[in-house]
Amino acid sequence: MTKPVIIFVGSVYPGQFGGLCDYLRKSGVAETYFLTTPGHRARNVDRGAHILAFQPDGKIVGEQSYYYSAKVERSARIGRGVLNALREFQSKKKIDVVVSHSLFGAPHFLYDEIDAAIISYIEFPSYQAHGWDPTYPPDLAQRMADKNTEMLNFHQAVRSDLVICPSHHAKQMFPRALQGNIEVQLEGFDFETNSHAARAKASDAPFTIGFAARDLSSAKGFDTYMGLVSQLIDQKVEARFIALGGAGVTTYGYEEQWVKREHNGAIANFCEHLKSVYPQAGEAVEFAGTLPYEEYTQRIADIDLFLYPLKYGVANWGLVEILGRGACVIAPDSGYPTELIIDDVNGCLLPNEDAAWISAIKTLMEDPDRRKRYGAAARIMSIQHHSYAAVTPRYMQLFRKAMQNRKMRSPS
Repeated sequence: MTKPVIIFVGSVYPGQFGGLCDYLRKSGVAETYFLTTPGHRARNVDRGAHILAFQPDGKIVGEQSYYYSAKVERSARIGRGVLNALREFQSKKKIDVVVSHSLFGAPHFLYDEIDAAIISYIEFPSYQAHGWDPTYPPDLAQRMADKNTEMLNFHQAVRSDLVICPSHHAKQMFPRALQGNIEVQLEGFDFETNSHAARAKASDAPFTIGFAARDLSSAKGFDTYMGLVSQLIDQKVEARFIALGGAGVTTYGYEEQWVKREHNGAIANFCEHLKSVYPQAGEAVEFAGTLPYEEYTQRIADIDLFLYPLKYGVANWGLVEILGRGACVIAPDSGYPTELIIDDVNGCLLPNEDAAWISAIKTLMEDPDRRKRYGAAARIMSIQHHSYAAVTPRYMQLFRKAMQNRKMRSPS
């Protein structure tokens, strides 16, 4: 049977699909390529000749000509370059499926222009449907700009041969009329590389309570973490507190812009704002920053208990990574965490009530066997459901479905 030719598209490599692209190619089930910007191609040239480059039609980093349409304009510049590159590729080799990030791959420029099934990967459907922390609301300009992103995503849900989104939580943010063509699937993880055991601790080493995310943001619950640390300190709980992640950036919220407006530039970022709100926690928490991947995975292994009070977001790759590394996690009993964690099996799910979290933290601190049981189950379940080997059959099924959908859409 002929292997399908699949091209993943994103202006950033590896992005969501770099690892899956490599895995499908090495496992021999598909002939895969990854199309990205020249800079990312150059930085990853050692990964193989299957990483290709497209040239955006103008700059895609920094300000665009008009704030309200900046994301649309940036996507158009990407889309023009992607279309040129795919046309050149297709002049030499047939393409079966293109899997393109909704913003950073601009699949809406490809409809009716190339002879291939188009899959749009829509990570974040709509801020309006997603919501935001009312403590840090967007201003009018941000709300207006987000409407353009929503317009692109909803259009893609109509025109793409298939849409993939990362969670059921994300899928329900689309209008019900658009959900029929949307499939839910995470893109897979490598839980074996940089797999570490916890480093040996001295007998008098403190218990470690950690937080880890790409960004120390409100959406990820970092303000909740700081508040819980402050209460634990007040209650004389002896522990070491560690936060892994970058300050000064946000993925799913508006708190960085809010800090600038609220403090008129006097406070650098949201993390510094929280240090002023929770001074005891600000002194006690060790801020490790953004770490090289190998060091990051070792830190995960060394932390005894993770608090993941996720409030917003469509999915959370950091939470999957932590669970897949065998960590013990407390998370909310609502939203995306419920798609990953079964309470008292591979973690602890709790209502968003500080007292419940404080009680559970104290209980787990005194119960190493329970922590070990949660961590072991978390790793096994993650490998079973989210490793590259686990998701590959599902993705091959989705590629076939997209190709069949395209045949049905095409005029006979």
